[in-house]
Amino acid sequence: MIETAKACNLFALDMYRELAAEKGNIFFSPWSLSYALAMTGEGARGKTAEEMSSVLHFSASESARRRSFSLIDKKVNASDSGCSLHVANALWVEKSFHLEEDYSELLEKSYHARATNLDFINAGEESRRIINSWVEEKTCGKIREIIPSDVIDYLTRLILTNAIYFKGRWRREFDRNLTAKEDFFTGEGSKVAVPMMRRLDDSAVFPYFESEELQVLRLPYLGDRLSMTLILPRNNDLAPLEASLDAETISRWRMELVERRADVYIPRFKVASNYPLNEILIKLGMPTAFDDSASDFTGMSIKWGRRLYISHVFHRAYVEVNEEGTEAAAATAVVIKWRCLPPKPPIFRADRPFIFMITDDQTGLILFMGRVNDPVAD
Repeated sequence: MIETAKACNLFALDMYRELAAEKGNIFFSPWSLSYALAMTGEGARGKTAEEMSSVLHFSASESARRRSFSLIDKKVNASDSGCSLHVANALWVEKSFHLEEDYSELLEKSYHARATNLDFINAGEESRRIINSWVEEKTCGKIREIIPSDVIDYLTRLILTNAIYFKGRWRREFDRNLTAKEDFFTGEGSKVAVPMMRRLDDSAVFPYFESEELQVLRLPYLGDRLSMTLILPRNNDLAPLEASLDAETISRWRMELVERRADVYIPRFKVASNYPLNEILIKLGMPTAFDDSASDFTGMSIKWGRRLYISHVFHRAYVEVNEEGTEAAAATAVVIKWRCLPPKPPIFRADRPFIFMITDDQTGLILFMGRVNDPVAD
């Protein structure tokens, strides 16, 4: 279980660095992404599987990884955290497509993802509505339209989905009456007024660490199993911190946190994100899974697996932080399509005698009719 958590954290930092290349806010769920891609990777073979495992930082032991995902899933969905936290997975399959029984049984046993048949070929929009409704329900209405229109078509064979929802109250809440507008200096150098939450009382004691370059604060949620960690550079230039961020450093900071009285100012904020991730995942090192001429998903279908490829990876996330606590949700959808070889065009070579007609197409009346036996004869 620890190894899988480490793998997910390494993938989280890889993904963060890629997303950080663009300006603006960032929010995503590395666990949701890892989960959906792990389920997809279970059906990959050869180079496709090797690349996916490498990008996700998975160990060589498949059995250990599967047990770990199952255990973490049960732990996350347990009701002992003091917060509302749950994860759900599903596999949606074109009803005419033969999915290997071993693959579907593995996903249900190790990833708690049950397969549902849909009619992608004849009822693509209805299928999209069903999947999007499932995601919306599992995220308590926070993630809608995970799959955009015009994605599901007659070539779609599988869609793997993961949804995660979290709502937790601070162990020590902020007094809403103390929240006031203050200046926030953006990464672009501008100044904006934001509602700044405050904890200035004697009971504002939190796990805290500081160095010359940064400050780290951990805000526990009720139940003391989950928390939010904030990493704040001493100046408003976040780039050096992002460039140096790694799993070992984060682990060291967490070890050095000490309960300490602190005056805390945190903006109330809300972030919603929508990421199509094909290009980023290819850049991170798994291009073969997206290559319709080289991918190998024979673990999903022995007969047709070399004609399956990932056409899209969608990820949406939402977070709201206020005086009471935090609400967050995310969903991932991996769309698997079937490479359709273009049919060989028919050849109509009129190099021998033929009959022809000129007709009235409204009535079907043959107006003229003839035969060409020799095109150059008078």
